[in-house]
Amino acid sequence: MVIGIKNISSRVLEAKYAVRGPIVRRAQELQKHGREIVWCNIGNPQALKQKPLTYIRQTLSLVEYPDLLNDRHVDEIFPRDVIERARFITTHSKHGLGAYTVSPGFEFVRDAVSRFIAKRDGITASAEDIYLTDGASQGVQFVLSMLIANPNDGIMIPVPQYPLYSALISLLGGRQVNYFLDEGSDWQLSHAALEQSIKDAKERGVNIKALVVINPGNPTGAVLDHENIKMIIEFAREHGLSIIADEVYQENVYSDEKRFISFARVMHELGIEDVSLFSLHSASKGYLGECGHRAGYLEVRNIPSDVQDELLKLRSIGLCSNAVGQIITYLMVSPPEKGDESYELFTKERSGILSSLKRKAHMLSKGLNSIDGIECRTPSGAMYVFPKIDLPSGKTDSDYCSALLEATGICVVPGSGFGQLPGTWHFRATFLPPEGQIEHVVEKIGEFHQDYINA
Repeated sequence: MVIGIKNISSRVLEAKYAVRGPIVRRAQELQKHGREIVWCNIGNPQALKQKPLTYIRQTLSLVEYPDLLNDRHVDEIFPRDVIERARFITTHSKHGLGAYTVSPGFEFVRDAVSRFIAKRDGITASAEDIYLTDGASQGVQFVLSMLIANPNDGIMIPVPQYPLYSALISLLGGRQVNYFLDEGSDWQLSHAALEQSIKDAKERGVNIKALVVINPGNPTGAVLDHENIKMIIEFAREHGLSIIADEVYQENVYSDEKRFISFARVMHELGIEDVSLFSLHSASKGYLGECGHRAGYLEVRNIPSDVQDELLKLRSIGLCSNAVGQIITYLMVSPPEKGDESYELFTKERSGILSSLKRKAHMLSKGLNSIDGIECRTPSGAMYVFPKIDLPSGKTDSDYCSALLEATGICVVPGSGFGQLPGTWHFRATFLPPEGQIEHVVEKIGEFHQDYINA
């Protein structure tokens, strides 16, 4: 029998992932036929001309081809600390990067992650509570696979949200429970919205298992403060929920008035040990942008040992995360230190990337706000804007984004793919393209928008 669309899982049919949906497929088709496309649909920095960090690629070169370490000219090409770091890695990955690792990942990498968390938050962290993953997305899949036990189990997710969550909830047969962020207050999260969401879900008979928080926000760019995080943790405790803290944009904070604060730190300060916390980080974002290497980690807190055994089993079914990605994670959490030969260049490259992202965040949001019929909150973090757009009657954001692509070659994602307050329309765009191209994007969207509204 040849498989047909009627024979595949209904859960696969129900799952949607707009970031690489039909508009993106159309953009790929146009590009094949010679059309120039500006890819503003996905947070893929190096595809949009962000250069890899020299420290990362130099170390990987030596680790992937360790014979170079024995070359008598190696110290003429590579900084001394890079050579030492590569020797350390090759010693502790004695079978090389072409062999499977232990299922949770190299122990020396997990030790480095635990030190990173301890230094970042001023709290203890254990390598035994850390699982190395192929990007944060895989960690989310592990957690949701454990939490969703029957079709009535619900997961609270922010709206707008990153569609990984809605797609996985559909694939795993759970119930998506939305809580709305307040666009008028720069996409902040309110206790009232959480309470209303859980009340409505319980009235429908949904068994709420966990609350997802994305901080800094995707697609909103909002950064939660200490009091907001404290409120969320206390809400989860009151209602017996686990927390999934998506913190992959923790290095991407652009507001001088705000800073990243982890859920682990606030939970420790509150002394709360009866709320399970799953925290996620990734090397795809921040200033590294190493998306293709699929690197990240999951840290768990307040998880009983028998549940940890099941999580390890899930990790073991896939054997391990890719070994090169594990090394990327190691380099992410243990960058050059002051006094290292590579420190000055590393610091210059990191600062250059983050400073440029900050300028582009303001440039794109300011430019969009100058267009009649578009209202855009300036992002405090992450890599995206999520502007609200006024549309003619009968038109949708998908119509708008499709027409924008055809007219200008600019590829953005309809707000409906992330969720939005009923009666409003949005789109998500990255501010990752080069600064000169951002100006071009604003100009083209402005011209297109007026033509679209007046048509």
